Amino acid sequence: MAVVDASPEAKIAMLWALNNLVNGVDTLILLHVIHATNLTSCRESTCTNFLRSLCKARRPEVEVQAVVVQAREKATTIVNQANKLHVSVLILGQRRPSLFLRFLRKKDELVDYCIDHAECMTLGVSKQSSSIGGYLINSKWHKNFWLLA
Repeated sequence: MAVVDASPEAKIAMLWALNNLVNGVDTLILLHVIHATNLTSCRESTCTNFLRSLCKARRPEVEVQAVVVQAREKATTIVNQANKLHVSVLILGQRRPSLFLRFLRKKDELVDYCIDHAECMTLGVSKQSSSIGGYLINSKWHKNFWLLA
């Protein structure tokens, strides 16, 4: 399962999962959590449909399902959906904090919550940089693990 939204980090993580984790017999579930007070669900479902069609264009042999959930609390909803659907791997896009936030040691609380509370393997994926290449992967066991893939 990949958590998706309109952010570039979500798209990068979804494509990373599609290219590096998903096999032809797997099903990729795209989970989009919309805030309960958000009235732009039509625009949000368009985003989800675009990402689903992007997956099918890249890997037509992979079954892609989209799940759009409306909730107030995003982190607990993601964990509950992952547990309910019995997914094997949960992928989340992770924004690289600015230099100032890294100095303050601020982390992505959503990704950390999902890593700590989901029953399945959970990975936070962010692009290292355009000059170096590769990805930074976070999990329960590895923090900022650099992967050239």
